Amino acid sequence: MKKTSTRLADGRELIYYDVRDDAVRDAVDRRPLGPVSTTSEVREDRLLGDAVAIASHRQGRTYHPPADECPLCPSAGDRLSEIPDSSYDVVVFENRFPSLAGDAGRCEVVCFTSDHASSFADLTPEQAGLVLEAWTDRTAELSHLPSVEQVFCFENRGAEIGVTLGHPHGQIYAYPFVTPRTDLMLRSLAAFKEASGGQNLFDDIVATESAGERVVLEGEHWVAFVPYAAHWPYEVHLYPKCRVPDLLGLDEGARTEFPRIYLELLRRFDRIFGQAGNPTPYIAAWHQAPFTALEGHDGINRDDFALHLELFTIRRTSGKLKFLAGSESGMSVFINDVPPEAAAERLREVASS
Repeated sequence: MKKTSTRLADGRELIYYDVRDDAVRDAVDRRPLGPVSTTSEVREDRLLGDAVAIASHRQGRTYHPPADECPLCPSAGDRLSEIPDSSYDVVVFENRFPSLAGDAGRCEVVCFTSDHASSFADLTPEQAGLVLEAWTDRTAELSHLPSVEQVFCFENRGAEIGVTLGHPHGQIYAYPFVTPRTDLMLRSLAAFKEASGGQNLFDDIVATESAGERVVLEGEHWVAFVPYAAHWPYEVHLYPKCRVPDLLGLDEGARTEFPRIYLELLRRFDRIFGQAGNPTPYIAAWHQAPFTALEGHDGINRDDFALHLELFTIRRTSGKLKFLAGSESGMSVFINDVPPEAAAERLREVASS
């Protein structure tokens, strides 16, 4: 992998990740951009104890542009985009409309491929491996920022999810706090460790699920399963078999096998509803350990946390979506219409021949 860092016309950082070591990335951003202006701030909800990012400047972000005006495609002639070069393998750059900025964190965009009509599932194993290297490198770099406490790499895919740019891409949020979902995991982790005399909750879950009927796909280094209490109609959790706290901890074997396992999972998600030209909307979310702040979670440390990816769709059947209504949105109590065992069986059935 070759990494080339440069700057856009407004000063934002842009990084090329290339498979070829001889790639030259010296294209200049020729757009007349003014400085980035953000209003991002993080406010604490005193009642719930969580945080909300207030970012009114995002109202002006690019919204469903036509394909020939996509800001994530390479620049071509007089059509200038966020990527100055005429081609790229993987690109990461600072978001021009970030939810988090300055002392409130940082937001980045990850372009998986220059092919606008493609998707992550269409990548080759080599391309998917390069994306993994980019996620890992950004996690390492962002961990050095003094305001950053946790790095979240994710992909929103599909208009039904709320995606406003059709180009295959994901995002990275660098939070200045431990997210509420991670905090809940840490609480459960600490409670289980104390109650079990030192055992690890993640290890127990992976061991239990690996021996059960909800396994979807398994390799030498990774296992994917539908969790016992899945929140979403089709939800898969992907774990490395060797527990590590973050992407940096993956060994060479896990890195090499990841593209094959993950691409197969994504392709099965596209096959479960059998609709050609109507790909399955999903969210793919990497959960990594916070860097330092484990206050309130006595007896655990970073190495107790287990890196894992949660992949889920809001589609519950062909032509029908799972909406978060009163119980889910009002009280955070999910109601799942698809039994996890049935979801796992279906995802096994659609394995490629």
